[in-house]
Amino acid sequence: MLPTTIRLMLLVVIGSRCAAGEVDPRPESSIRFATFNIQELSLSKLQQVDSDGNGANPQVRNCAEILQRVRPDIVLINEIDAPSSREDVDIVNPAGNAALMFRNKYLAVSQRTLWPLEFPDLYIAPSNTGVPTGHDLDNDGKTDGPADSFGFGRYPGEYGMALLSRFPIQTEGVRTFRKLLWKSMPGNLMPDGSQGKPAFYNVDESNLFRLSSKSHWDVPLLINGNVVHVLCSHPTPPVFDGDEDSNGRRNFDEIRFWSDYLTGGESAQWICDDAGKTGGLKPGSHFVILGDLNAEPVRGDAIYGQRSIDLLIRHRLVFDPAPKSVGAEEQPNKLGLNGYLPFKTSDFGRLDYVLPSRSLRTVGCGVFWPSSKSPLYFLVDTPQSSSDHRLVWLDVEIP
Repeated sequence: MLPTTIRLMLLVVIGSRCAAGEVDPRPESSIRFATFNIQELSLSKLQQVDSDGNGANPQVRNCAEILQRVRPDIVLINEIDAPSSREDVDIVNPAGNAALMFRNKYLAVSQRTLWPLEFPDLYIAPSNTGVPTGHDLDNDGKTDGPADSFGFGRYPGEYGMALLSRFPIQTEGVRTFRKLLWKSMPGNLMPDGSQGKPAFYNVDESNLFRLSSKSHWDVPLLINGNVVHVLCSHPTPPVFDGDEDSNGRRNFDEIRFWSDYLTGGESAQWICDDAGKTGGLKPGSHFVILGDLNAEPVRGDAIYGQRSIDLLIRHRLVFDPAPKSVGAEEQPNKLGLNGYLPFKTSDFGRLDYVLPSRSLRTVGCGVFWPSSKSPLYFLVDTPQSSSDHRLVWLDVEIP
C-alpha cells in the first residue's frame, strides 16, 4: 500500500488529467474501458423498432448515442435483461436476446449521423435476479415476491449484465460465481443469527442464500497479445431493507469478494466458481473492475470497519483514477461535502467504477455528464433521457 500522501498526490495528478470535456481524445495506443448502467434496459424496450427494423425506443437511442460518442473498446452494460438459463445463452436467439438486440439494432446503427459502434464479441450469462428461491426472504409472509428471489427481480434475468468487446473474449477462461453461497465466505456479514448478527434468515434460507445478487464474472480478453481480466458485477444497493441491514451487509460482502479474489492465496481459498474451480486471480494478472457497485466512498458511516468500496479503491493492486465531470459539479450539494460533487456518477453519488490494476498505465478517464450549457445536455437531462446513472470511461495502456 502506498503512503496516504503519495496516493493523494497521484489522485490529484490523474484527476486533473481526467477532468476535461465530455469525451477526451485518447492516445492511439490506449484501450478504452467503460461501464454504463442503463436504467431498466428491458427486452420490451429493445423490441421497439422502426419500419427498417432498427431500434426506435427514444431512451435507448440516446444511450446508444452516448456510447457512439464515447466509443469504448470494452463496455459493461448493467440493468439489461439477461437470459434466464444457460440454454437460452446457447441458443442465441436474436429475437429474444437483449444484448444482441442492443448491439445490432442500436449500437450498430448510426445515431444522429454518428459512426456506428461495432462489438464483434459479447458475453452474457444468467443472473440471480428474479430466480425464485421458494422462501420468504424478506419476511413479509409471502414467498413469491421480487425480494424472495436469489437477487431482487420481478422476472428471471431482470437487471442483468452484458459485456461487449472489440477484442476477443477468451471464453474457455471465463469464470462465473453466480451460485457461490454467501455462507461460504469466512467472516461473512449475513444476518443469520450467528456470532451476534441479527437473526433475519433462518437455517434453511442461510443454507441456500447466494452471495451475488446478479453474478460475478471474470472475463479474460486478448488485447494486442496480452490477457486482461475484466471483473464484472453489480452488487445490491445497501438500502431498501430494515434494521437487519441485509442489503447493506450483502453489498459489503459482494464487494469484499473482489478484494479476496485479487488478494489471492489464503484470502481466496474459499472462492469456488460455477464450474468447481477454486481460488482467486493468478498473481501478476492485468485486470479492470467494471460495474455499478452501489457503494460510495464518502457517504454514511463505516459500520463494518470501513466503507465497502474502500476494499477496492484502497487495495494494493488497484488504482483509483477518480474520474470527474463538469455536469456533476453543477448538481446540488446534498451531502454538504466540499470537493465531492465532480466525482459523482449519478444523482445518488459516486456509484459506478472503472478500476484498473496498477500494472496498467492510466492515460485518461472521465464521466459522460455534460454541462447544462452543453448542446449534449439533452442526453442526460432526466433519467428518462437515458439513465439515472452516467457512463464512466477509462483509457489505459498495456505495458
